[in-house]
Amino acid sequence: MSWEARIPEALERYDRLTAQLADPGVLADRGRFREVAREHAELGPVIEAAQRYDRVKSQLAEAHAMIEAGEDPELVELAEAELPDLEVAVERLGNELRELLLPKDPLADRAAVVEIRAGTGGDEAGLFAADLFRMYTRYAEERGWKLELVELSEGERGAYKEVIFVVRGKNAYGDLRAESGVHRVQRVPATESQGRIHTSAATVAVLPEAEDVDIEIRDEDIRVDVYRSSGPGGQSVNTTDSAVRITHIPTGLVVTCQDEKSQIKNKAKALKVLRSRLLDAKIAEQEAERARERKTQVGTGDRSAKIRTYNFPQSRVTDHRIGLTLHSLQDVLNGDLDELITALKLAREAEFLETA
Repeated sequence: MSWEARIPEALERYDRLTAQLADPGVLADRGRFREVAREHAELGPVIEAAQRYDRVKSQLAEAHAMIEAGEDPELVELAEAELPDLEVAVERLGNELRELLLPKDPLADRAAVVEIRAGTGGDEAGLFAADLFRMYTRYAEERGWKLELVELSEGERGAYKEVIFVVRGKNAYGDLRAESGVHRVQRVPATESQGRIHTSAATVAVLPEAEDVDIEIRDEDIRVDVYRSSGPGGQSVNTTDSAVRITHIPTGLVVTCQDEKSQIKNKAKALKVLRSRLLDAKIAEQEAERARERKTQVGTGDRSAKIRTYNFPQSRVTDHRIGLTLHSLQDVLNGDLDELITALKLAREAEFLETA
């Protein structure tokens, strides 16, 4: 079903809710009244946008009719002058309405827990993992989001084996969720003496930060180990047992954190990441169940699938899920992800509207 076909359904639902708000039976039931009033208020912007969209579409149709009729030269001239603005307005209002018709993702405004790990390609994969971390850091800075480092495991020459961080800000998880998957890089490594292009990869996982009410973690289900932090840090970081490793016994998931000097703070951060991984597994199970009835994700959503290639010789970035290629590699690596993220969101929305 197209998004425009959903407009009559929304109008009909709004009229029914309006009638219910005047129903004595609904008015007498506080809980029912609050529920009806909430849904009525949520549909209000949709109805207003639909009315504006219909008005401008009618004006556009009238302008085309005047031009085709060609009876009055002055009217034809006026209609032709108005045409470009009306076409832009129809597209803008249509996009606004389409977005309003989509179901709200209750997790979109959650903080995003991002995990980047070097994949195939040795040191070059680790260097690429570091590039991805800088890319997301700069994107977060541009959006005014806050970034909180949880875990960093460094390799040689500035390479990262693994980095885990939390991004907080408006719609952080909603915007970053489609970054999950295998990111592939094609370039000549600094250590390559013969100028040959190498292909390496890093994996990115984006999880919604879990709240205590989402996932209950019982004390008897976890094992907590403490050890001395390694790598860069202050004196107390490297000489005290402040690092924490938490093992979730039922699932075998292991989370480590050594970013803070305090063992208590490291444990709290590690528990947050563990909750987010458990919530992500729960969501994946629910989505797999829904996918048996209808397809709701861009591509397969499988994190083992290659989602994007960064080709340095051609200064090209290609997102394989939507077939989008940008010839602005350096801009993307400097955090200019808006075009990619917007295109992925539009593809996801279009697919949902067509298959729901």
